[in-house]
Amino acid sequence: MMVVPGYTLGAFILLLHVKSVANYPNGRVTKSCHGMIPEHGHTPQSDPAHNISVSQMTFKPGDQIKVTLSGPPFKGFLLEARNAEDLSGPPVGSFTLIDSQMSQLLTCEDTQGSAVSHTNSHEKTEIKVYWNAPSSAPNHIKFLATVVEKYRIYWVKIPSPVISQPNVLPFTTPEAAVEPMPTTLPPASHLTKSFNTSDCGNKKFCIRSPENCDPEKELACVFLSFTRDDQSVMVEMSGPSKGYLSFALSHDQRMGDDDAYMCIREDQTVRIQPAHLVGRSHPVMDPRDPLEDMAWRLMDGVMQCSFRRNITLPGVKNRFDLNASYYIFLADGAAADGRIHKHSQQPLITYEKYNVTGYPQNVGGSHSLLLLKVHGALMFVAWMTTVSIGVLIARFFKPVWSKALFGDAAWFQVHRILMLTTSALTFIAFLLPFIYRRGWNWHAGYHPYLGCIVMVLAVLQLLLAASRPPLHDPRRQMFNWTHWSMGTAARIIAVAAMFLGMDLPGLNLPGPQKTSAMIGFVAWHVGAEIVLEIHAYRLSRKDEILDDDRIQILQSFTVAEGEGHAFKKIVLAIYVCGNLTFLIIFLSAINRL
Repeated sequence: MMVVPGYTLGAFILLLHVKSVANYPNGRVTKSCHGMIPEHGHTPQSDPAHNISVSQMTFKPGDQIKVTLSGPPFKGFLLEARNAEDLSGPPVGSFTLIDSQMSQLLTCEDTQGSAVSHTNSHEKTEIKVYWNAPSSAPNHIKFLATVVEKYRIYWVKIPSPVISQPNVLPFTTPEAAVEPMPTTLPPASHLTKSFNTSDCGNKKFCIRSPENCDPEKELACVFLSFTRDDQSVMVEMSGPSKGYLSFALSHDQRMGDDDAYMCIREDQTVRIQPAHLVGRSHPVMDPRDPLEDMAWRLMDGVMQCSFRRNITLPGVKNRFDLNASYYIFLADGAAADGRIHKHSQQPLITYEKYNVTGYPQNVGGSHSLLLLKVHGALMFVAWMTTVSIGVLIARFFKPVWSKALFGDAAWFQVHRILMLTTSALTFIAFLLPFIYRRGWNWHAGYHPYLGCIVMVLAVLQLLLAASRPPLHDPRRQMFNWTHWSMGTAARIIAVAAMFLGMDLPGLNLPGPQKTSAMIGFVAWHVGAEIVLEIHAYRLSRKDEILDDDRIQILQSFTVAEGEGHAFKKIVLAIYVCGNLTFLIIFLSAINRL
């Protein structure tokens, strides 16, 4: 349980698969029904490469007409029938599938089966369906199809020939009646030099990671700045990336309902793209109209981009006013063919909200939120420190600390305090991910499930210990075995949960060293147990030899026993020192995140 069940934002921006035809490999694109426009942020192709054919040119209400969409290989599509005299109106009629493996029915404008889309992202060259003419069909029908070849290559509203009811006036509306699609996007220029930090805290509001790094001199520097210029803000973003860089403005430290901006590498150019997040879903690309003075630069594996936008954008959906305070997220990840993929690590998130148009500041952030750090730290203290020491004391120190302390043997009192501490720390740590996530997280693999098992076993151990029978009670042996079995299971599962938790992005521990450190920690504890087991075995053998020879030399036995106790104390002292050293190193690593 080292980390919250699967985090972020973060995920933030960049879980991708935009809400669009191409980005839904399962074809469930009902949100695109009306406009039939993929929200990819790219310009649609102008000359259709695909064709829609029909089995007949006239129809009557109740007729079933075969419609065929064909052409070069494509991955996604959306097919609808519209009133040829009102192509912006709702879909008309319904469809019947011919091949349910390749196509599926959608409910658009509350009409079941009024559109057809793909079921998978496999390449296809032909789709055939039947269109069912409704009783209230208009005089003329035109089929429209949006076809996606790749994320960046798609055609919108490819028209079919017009089919008409018999004995109606001929269709005369020109083919150009199909809604014209935008063909140009705001141009982006090429930056001629790197960004600098000389004005950070003076004229610029800057976020840097590592703190105070300089993008001019350090390739690993992640840099974001905001410079106010009257009623607009100039934004500069820089960092190592072969895919994309992004930042988002958020009202809280969780992904969702955020105003995001991305710089996405496409071959040897960079596309600057605004987007927004709804809940913890994939980012939705928005029009680039609010952005001006866009520029970019690629050099030595570093991506840099800049743009200007007005502080307030009345009437523009999904864009936040920049004269308010927000948490700021910074993320990067891979991109292919213009599509971005989920970021590989937790985004950098500022410690508090900032107004980027206010007083210029130099600020930093963390890749791991405080609640997640505390969660990991408490679990580590509980299951790698207090429980480990408590187990050693109960197993090997009964004869060493057998004197009474507040009514019970000293070893038992120490063992009980350590185990109660373990349970308390586990309970507090267990709650923190749920407080942060406000519920269960389904993206953290087996980690949260193992964490729940550990919590249940910890509670059962407390209940079992509370009903501990007296020493000579017949049930005592059953209690001992049950108590040992549950405790051992809890320790093994807790260690497994911590190994899994360290790989989750919410804690963001550095590289392979984290696994090596955990293996070293486990080996340290196992090594201490082995040494004490060997020592206990040798002492028991000495006792057997003395008993067999009936040698009653009390002084010699006392000396041997004292030496054995001293050895155990030395081993325990070394173990605790090593344990605390590991603990300090681990907590320091968490604190630096």
